[in-house]
Amino acid sequence: MAFFHSKLRSATASSAPCLLRGFSTSKIVSKSVIVTGAGQGIGKAIALRLARDGFDICVNDLEANSTRANSVVEEIQSLGRKAILAYADVSKLPQVEAMVKASVDRLGPLDVIVANAGISKAHLGIDVQTSDLQRLFEVNFYGVLYSDQVAARQFIKQGSGGKIINAASVVGFRPFPMLPIYGATKAAVRSLTQSLAMELAKDKVTVNAYAPGAIDTPIWDKGDEEMRAINGLPKGQNFKDTVNAIALGRIGVPEDVAKLVSFLASADSDYVTGQTMLVDGGMAFS
Repeated sequence: MAFFHSKLRSATASSAPCLLRGFSTSKIVSKSVIVTGAGQGIGKAIALRLARDGFDICVNDLEANSTRANSVVEEIQSLGRKAILAYADVSKLPQVEAMVKASVDRLGPLDVIVANAGISKAHLGIDVQTSDLQRLFEVNFYGVLYSDQVAARQFIKQGSGGKIINAASVVGFRPFPMLPIYGATKAAVRSLTQSLAMELAKDKVTVNAYAPGAIDTPIWDKGDEEMRAINGLPKGQNFKDTVNAIALGRIGVPEDVAKLVSFLASADSDYVTGQTMLVDGGMAFS
């Protein structure tokens, strides 16, 4: 789906309590990171890239996505890093609190959180159903806010700073047809990122966000169906039109986003805060 962050079911409604499954592959104490919605797509690419960078990873997803999430944990294990799997719906604050506690208990002090989980849906603004409006904000905004809040409190408790990295979107910079509420949630994340950066600077916590453009993930098929139902274009035409609007002339891949997150999670970004960085091949310019 154009501009859709690639984890349709990565943080949606599961009322199950936070559960853990741990995989330990190294006795070396290193930095740790939580990546929400890490079972597939962009979240998976981020988790694997950060593991290659030397992080131990708390892989978060819904229990319904356990097969994919376990596969990610096993891939991290094969890279020689520690990993745990924490099931949580990020739109539920108690589950986010349990997730962060589990990460700290199993992996040690938290250094970075990547609030990646989110959902998407195409529709016209005048046709938006209340249930869709509520769920998009619950996951895409509340889920980021809760992740940021709980991680920030942990960073302050530890007294050694930390890094918060949020999932925004190119749609948070400019409007796109059929994505009015999705875009609103991502614009809200961009604003939240700036505000929290100001609040948390005194605690040596940086807060930044990444804003993907069109990223080639399995969610594209569903997105194309939703868009075709609205505009009646042939199958795949929305995809082609989107690619034609990208300055670099190609669709993005999850690893493009993971490279940016790698920078934001590293010491190289220590003097960067309050920024939402586009990774869109030239769809929007700031």
